[in-house]
Amino acid sequence: MELTTLWFLIVGVMLIGYFVLDGFDFGVGMSLPFLGKDNTDRRLLINTIGPVWDLNETWLIVAGASLFAAFPEWYATMFSGFYLALLLILVALILRGVSFEYRHQGKGESWTRWFDQFIFWGSVLPPLLWGVAFANLAQGLPIVPLEGGGWIYEGTLLTLLNPYGLLGGLTMLLITFSHGLVFVALKTVGDMRERARALATKVGIAAIVAGAAFLVWTIVQHLESDTLWIIVSCSVLAALALIGAWVANLRGREGWAFTGNAAAIVFALLAIFMALFPNLMHSSIDPAYSMSIEGAASSQKTLELMTWVAVFTLPLVLAYQAWTYWVFRKRLSRDAIPAGAH
Repeated sequence: MELTTLWFLIVGVMLIGYFVLDGFDFGVGMSLPFLGKDNTDRRLLINTIGPVWDLNETWLIVAGASLFAAFPEWYATMFSGFYLALLLILVALILRGVSFEYRHQGKGESWTRWFDQFIFWGSVLPPLLWGVAFANLAQGLPIVPLEGGGWIYEGTLLTLLNPYGLLGGLTMLLITFSHGLVFVALKTVGDMRERARALATKVGIAAIVAGAAFLVWTIVQHLESDTLWIIVSCSVLAALALIGAWVANLRGREGWAFTGNAAAIVFALLAIFMALFPNLMHSSIDPAYSMSIEGAASSQKTLELMTWVAVFTLPLVLAYQAWTYWVFRKRLSRDAIPAGAH
């Protein structure tokens, strides 16, 4: 396997890892106004992700750095073209992170409510906009090559807000919401667990419908693709995983439901990456203008050095994250929240 293809897969794995892990963080944040009857409930919800949310977001930083080093042209074109959308995601993530740290430091209910709102909207916007962005990558964007090298995006934010892109955003939003609700059920006991399961059942139905529509639309758009059979296979597996997660949650098997939702995210994103391959960005203006993997990659020496670094560091990162989840594996209850805590 060529190093350019290998790093396309590595960047894809890192992004998929980010959406699987930070995806349930977003879902928990979205659940605050629906499951948080009082401040104790909301504190309980936040505590389910308290030890891991910042570690989960590290995957986005590592993926972005790898993208910049391995495919600088892809990084430059995508970040300049999606500038406003990515800025909104960044602001949302900052407000969300600050809110986790500061909501409990005020002495009034108004203070806490403001930061709860920041957590909610900071959890809604990123998966919605990421879904829009990745759907547009799969569909194709108005990019053209420059004479001196590189590519330029000739659209605007409104260009991204097309029906297919919006459906992708809605699908990502619903799947991460369901993912987070199942995680709450997995991490809590008593009334909170039951309410999270009940809401996950309702949201899961909406996620299945939206996900099925998005995956079918994706297949139809790539009927002439050389990787069609992989796209179809990944789409079918994503649909089966999402349905399996819904059934498992209905039966009170939160562990299997969480695994199913994670698998659905993995296979859905694999379908999108396979819809891109062997390009990094499809041009909707002229297929000849598309950005190929080889044309946007760094030098061979750079990729070789990055490969050796990845071989030694990735296992350590995975081991540390697995250890963290093992340490904080116990379920939580309202009784563990100190009286009067914010």
